[in-house]
Amino acid sequence: MEFKDYYQVLGVPRDATADQIKKAFRALARKYHPDVSKEPDAAARMTEINEANTVLSDPEKRAAYDALGQGRRPGESFTPPPGWDAGFEFRGGPEGFDAGEFSDFFAELFGRSASGGFGRSAGRGRGRAGSGGGAAGARGEGLRGEDHHARIALDLEDAWRGATTQVTLRSPELDDQGRVRLRERTLDVRIPAGVRPGQLIRLAGQGGPALGQAPAGDLFLEVQFRPHPRFRVDGANLVAELPVAPWEAALGAVVPVALPDGSSLKVRVPAGAQPGRTLTVRGRGLPGATPGDFDLQIRVVLPSADDPKAKRLYESMAHELADFDARAAARAAR
Repeated sequence: MEFKDYYQVLGVPRDATADQIKKAFRALARKYHPDVSKEPDAAARMTEINEANTVLSDPEKRAAYDALGQGRRPGESFTPPPGWDAGFEFRGGPEGFDAGEFSDFFAELFGRSASGGFGRSAGRGRGRAGSGGGAAGARGEGLRGEDHHARIALDLEDAWRGATTQVTLRSPELDDQGRVRLRERTLDVRIPAGVRPGQLIRLAGQGGPALGQAPAGDLFLEVQFRPHPRFRVDGANLVAELPVAPWEAALGAVVPVALPDGSSLKVRVPAGAQPGRTLTVRGRGLPGATPGDFDLQIRVVLPSADDPKAKRLYESMAHELADFDARAAARAAR
């Protein structure tokens, strides 16, 4: 996928005001709108112009795009890094934005259905999304505040045990000159034990302010995990590598395995276990009403031949097992 420079599409500088963006869009729309344009590529150009305007005219999308696009050149190969949008607070519920007929680039960043981009969520909160008056509005009591949503990055250890952590959110807004700036706020958030990637934490009353006496909107925080040096999370399951010595793999062994909370469990390695084999410990993945599993992928670690004792043993094996053909044994095991 190629990176799109929306500022270049509209022909405005990166510090353009909202008014400059609006004027540039209108001028290009008069030139390329298919109903009036004689240009052969008018329809494609108009779609591209609409896409750029959709992002740059929205302070929230523009702020996220600016943070992601620093130092990038149009047309270069591009993949959004994991968690690029964590900490941005946006208006609306967690359902996401319909990418419509826009490009794959736009859909990857702002679309509704794929994983890993702004505005996407694996679930819905229980709160009422959007801004609606209902009976309160009919009685003149005001309109309920708009829901907001954001993604937050958690350490696996906090999600495993449960914790209360501080979360700093950045909310884009326009200053007096019509330029985007970020306003920060910090919240204390209780993380329930066993929360899963993609789940939503609902903070009642922390969304947009209401009109009149109606309640404020809610804030939905979509959970994602920071990369961990030892563990990977796959839904509710925990995945890790299990290093074993050659004799443990060949003869079988019971070995200790550490868990994210610092405790450990003992795992039986069956005799003849091959590198890459997965051992599954049921119910020892992420905790919860239905806990996940713990998948351990065997990795055989050889003693270094730089150690004289290990070198002598390797030489003895080479002599005693001279008829062993590793390539043939590997083919036979397939």
